[in-house]
Amino acid sequence: MTLTFETVDVFTDTAYAGNPLAVVFGAEGLETEALQRIAREFNLSETTFVLPPADPASTARVRIFSTKREMPFAGHPNIGTATVLAWRGEAFGRPIGEGVLFEELAGPVPVAIRRQAGRPVGATLTAPAAFSTGAEATVDDVAACLGLQPSDIRIDAHRPVAASAGLPFLVAELVDRAALERARPDTAAFGTAPSVVPVGAILCYARTGGGDAVDIRARMFAPIRNVAEDPATGSANVALMGLLASLRRRPGTLALRIAQGVEMGRPSLLEGEADWADGAVTAVRIGGLCAPVMRGDIVAGG
Repeated sequence: MTLTFETVDVFTDTAYAGNPLAVVFGAEGLETEALQRIAREFNLSETTFVLPPADPASTARVRIFSTKREMPFAGHPNIGTATVLAWRGEAFGRPIGEGVLFEELAGPVPVAIRRQAGRPVGATLTAPAAFSTGAEATVDDVAACLGLQPSDIRIDAHRPVAASAGLPFLVAELVDRAALERARPDTAAFGTAPSVVPVGAILCYARTGGGDAVDIRARMFAPIRNVAEDPATGSANVALMGLLASLRRRPGTLALRIAQGVEMGRPSLLEGEADWADGAVTAVRIGGLCAPVMRGDIVAGG
C-alpha cells in the first residue's frame, strides 16, 4: 500500500519558517494505530489524514494526529490541509472553490481559501466550538512553568485562565516582550503544578502597544504533550482572540496580527478575528499564508 503526502509550512509565505505540517492522502481503510504510527514517523507537531467525508455536503473528513494522540481540532492543520487541497484543485472528484468544510472530532470546521492573483496562498478557519473559559491557574504555577517570576505575569486585564474555541489552553499575559523572550518551559513544573496540569499547555503573550509590526507577540509551550515550544498554534490563538474579544466587550470584530515562533527561529504570522455581539463572542477566526515544502510517497502504509 502506497500513500502520498505533502508537507507545508503554515502561517508563513517562506519555506522553513512557520509551523510544518504533513498532509497524507490515501489512508482509507487504515486503523487508528496505523495512522498514529505514520504521524509518529513524521515527528511533527501534527499530521493530517484526508479521508472521504461521511456527509456529501462536506469536503473531507480530516483526522489530526500529534505524535502521541488524535486531536479533536487544531489550527495550523486546518489551514495547511485546506491550502494543499486548493493547490490540488479537487478533493474526491469535486473541485475546490472558495472554501472547504472539514469533518473533525470537534465538529464541522469551515475554512475559507485565500487567493492572490487567483492562486491559493493560504486559508482562514472558523473555530468549530463556541468560545468558553474554564478554571483560572495561579500566577505562581504559571510563572514556575514558564521559568519566570510571578511579577512577570500581568493580571490587570485577566488572570491566567483556561480558554477554548475547540481545544483548551491556559492563556497568560506577560508584562512585556522582554519577559516573553526570557520564558523557558520547565517540564517538571508542567507535570506537577496543580492548576496547570489539567490543561497542560500555556499560551503566553505580550501586547506590543502599537510599537511593532504586529499587535501581539506570543509563545506556546506544552512539554508534557511532547511540544517543548510550538512555532504557530492556531487553536491557542483562537482561544486568545476569543478571550480578548470577551474582555473588550464591544460590538463588531476585533482583528489582530499575532507573531509567534520568532524566538525559536521559525517566525510565523497569524491573523485573528473575533466577533462580539449581544453580550457574547459569536465567532472566532484565524488565518494565514502557507508555503509548500515537500511531496512524496509513504511505502509502508501501516
